[in-house]
Amino acid sequence: MLNEQLLNALNRQMNHEFFAAHAYMAMASYCDYHSYEGFANFYIQQAKEERFHGQKIYDYINDRGEKAVFSQLDAPKVEFNSILETFEDGLKQEQDVTHRFYELSEIAHEQKDYATISFLNWFLDEQVEEESMFETHIDYLKRIGNDSNALYLYEKELAARKFEVEA
Repeated sequence: MLNEQLLNALNRQMNHEFFAAHAYMAMASYCDYHSYEGFANFYIQQAKEERFHGQKIYDYINDRGEKAVFSQLDAPKVEFNSILETFEDGLKQEQDVTHRFYELSEIAHEQKDYATISFLNWFLDEQVEEESMFETHIDYLKRIGNDSNALYLYEKELAARKFEVEA
């Protein structure tokens, strides 16, 4: 059984993960609308990953004998000025998620809920990768600048991205 404070925080995080998927789909829509199918694919795969994260938290809550509670999702941002802006917004979103997992970890430590601490460590490791990935894409896009040939090649690379659940 989970402490009520921790359960509420896990439910909030689960919902936030599903919101993140929603936000990435909005970024994919922006990219598709502007004929950047490779970048759209990147965000579609990212949305799949966020839904996986939400499902992982859902499963954990249920495995601990509690009920996952869903809340209304806010509408995500849908207007962007550039591909670069979508990645900058993605980085901010990932940084927010990292902060949320830090807060969750603090609650788990206060409650001395070692199973949840162990569970959350996976997400903390994942967030290091997520932030690094977005920072790298931002660096590449800034380097590319207005070079349409380089952007085309970069987009083709991102078109090949596939999200696969690790074994």
